Amino acid sequence: MRVMVLVKASKSSEAGEMPSTELLTAMGAFNERLVEAGVMLAGEGLKPSSEGARVLFSGKDRVVTDGPFAETKELVAGFWMWKVASMEEAIDWVKQCPNPMIEDSEIEVRPVFEMDDFGDAMTEELREQEDVIRAKTDAMGA
Repeated sequence: MRVMVLVKASKSSEAGEMPSTELLTAMGAFNERLVEAGVMLAGEGLKPSSEGARVLFSGKDRVVTDGPFAETKELVAGFWMWKVASMEEAIDWVKQCPNPMIEDSEIEVRPVFEMDDFGDAMTEELREQEDVIRAKTDAMGA
């Protein structure tokens, strides 16, 4: 199964405070372990919400709001995409992660939908379309 591992933002990450050399070293070593174990598919840190935007969809209308966004605890500062055997395995890996923030922090783990999760709504034509899209993104190195 694939899981998205979300590193929640903190006051320091939203303030644009950069991690120390020690934290970067620890996170690099953790990421190496994930890769060597065949778990890590992707992972990146995100810049503060002050450099981002949100797009609100309301019917056919689109409203863009520039950051920063007020609720730090609801923001994401980084992510990983992992392939694991179970949620338990993903949680075990998270427990081994260095604290990703200067202060206390939180990491959320969420399973990714697979095509079979959609049941009959995922027709053969839609499966083929998804396969083509994944092949193209794989070729791009995404």
